[in-house]
Amino acid sequence: MTHPILRALGLLALAAHVCGAQQADPHETLAASLRADVTVLAQDIGPRHVHRDDSLARAERWIAEQFAAAGYVVARETYDARGDEVANLVAAVPGVAGGARAQEIIVIGAHYDTVLTTPGADDNASGVAALLALARGFASAKPARTVRFVAFAQEEPIYFQTQWMGSRVYARGCKERGETIVAMLSLETLGYYSNEKGSQQYPPVVGWFYPSRGNFVAFVGNRGSKRLVRSAIQSFRTRSDFPAEAAALPAQLPGIGWSDHWSFWQEDFQAIMVTDTAPFRNPHYHRGSDTVETLDYTRLARVVDGLRGVLADLADPRDKAKEK
Repeated sequence: MTHPILRALGLLALAAHVCGAQQADPHETLAASLRADVTVLAQDIGPRHVHRDDSLARAERWIAEQFAAAGYVVARETYDARGDEVANLVAAVPGVAGGARAQEIIVIGAHYDTVLTTPGADDNASGVAALLALARGFASAKPARTVRFVAFAQEEPIYFQTQWMGSRVYARGCKERGETIVAMLSLETLGYYSNEKGSQQYPPVVGWFYPSRGNFVAFVGNRGSKRLVRSAIQSFRTRSDFPAEAAALPAQLPGIGWSDHWSFWQEDFQAIMVTDTAPFRNPHYHRGSDTVETLDYTRLARVVDGLRGVLADLADPRDKAKEK
């Protein structure tokens, strides 16, 4: 017969083992959810392009369903993109009514289209999955500022940095309506990481100041958005120990404006890109090999978890006294 003390010690050891296993990967549930969303977009739907069957429309409908399932009333903002009707999708959490900051708006965005020939797991199903995860977690919040989660159409060529780019249409509309966009975060290619030395590349000269291993997430803005770059990276590092780098660089440098944040710069709004740096790291960028299996969902989950803190700080600024 087993001695009661030995049995108790055995149970304690088993409990410690189980707890240790649970604590070893605290982001497991989120990682599984992110992978499921990327799988729908990159595998079940595949390339999401207006000239590839109804793939872009299918992606749009699915994203709208996810927003609605989280409790949002989804605004479908259609526009004509060189003869094709496409739509940006907007899910909003209003700032507290009557608050001094309710008219200030935070935009969190990600594009859901791809180039014609890629499943686009990293570019940009990973960004959309992150967008949905943040939206789901924020649906019941009562922020001081209004927060909008926006899924953009037509970021990729041939629409890239043209008047038909979804984020360009949206940012221009915000300006025309006189809205106060105080910060925009573009979630762009967030799922590819490598610990190999030399796996990270950079625009000319930039690499002198940053790591050679592509194991970090980057917060990137132009010089006009340096305050937002600084505050976002500080919030992220406060909430997460995931490696993160930040830079406010001249917009003319290759890669600095390669996403939807560029559109907001055109209207003089502060905007940054949060990214794994796409072609500067991921060898599958814009290729048929950009598939579900190539991404690291545990690291993506850690990034999303850190971004929850960034969003919380932006939505409820620390200078609460100004709201009274």
